[in-house]
Amino acid sequence: MIRKGPWAFIDRVHEKWRDPILTGLTLLMVLHLFLVSPLEAQTHHLQPVGAIFVVLLSLALLILSRSLVPVLGVLVVVCLLSTAIVLRVQGEHVPFDVALQATAWLVIALVIIWTVARAVFEPGRITYHRIVGAILLYLTFGLLFVALYTLVGAHSPKAFSGLTVGMRVSLPSDLVYFSFVTLTTSGYGDIVPVDPIARSLSNLEAIIGQLYPATLLARLVSLGEKSKQETS
Repeated sequence: MIRKGPWAFIDRVHEKWRDPILTGLTLLMVLHLFLVSPLEAQTHHLQPVGAIFVVLLSLALLILSRSLVPVLGVLVVVCLLSTAIVLRVQGEHVPFDVALQATAWLVIALVIIWTVARAVFEPGRITYHRIVGAILLYLTFGLLFVALYTLVGAHSPKAFSGLTVGMRVSLPSDLVYFSFVTLTTSGYGDIVPVDPIARSLSNLEAIIGQLYPATLLARLVSLGEKSKQETS
């Protein structure tokens, strides 16, 4: 079906820039997780960078999916974060503030996984950009568990030994650190899950961290062979 108006433009951009956008999104995620997030833990001056990140993310996901679903998801995230900020300024319901923030992270992680997985694993030639997009999925799994750990910590303040989940600027950076240490099974031991649910989530994340690369490799090889057979 040929679409008209703005959607026709988005379709043209999608056909030309779909794969490079996967690489751009990956770089954006890396910068935000491992540079902006730690710096935000030390200063509030980088908060406008987060707004720029949301805008770029929305545009990229819109082009990749060619639908309004990711944009609506991002709008939900903005509403959740805005509500959390208002409650934090009022100084009330701190656990609820944290839960709203975690829910926003959870929604954005699910939106990214839904959109990027469709672009990475759809039929067609396997390119460098699609492999990088698969790495983006791996990073997003880490973000997904950041949200889940935050929800557990908001419900049970003593869920982790060495980490207190509360509304503070260093919370995202601390949880990103713990999540990726768990995902890669580094296990430094400075932060330990104590709550049974937190332990189960940690086990699940570690299993995903081990199985995903092997499953990814098998899937990409399968798609590559299928593409060669169709073109030959």
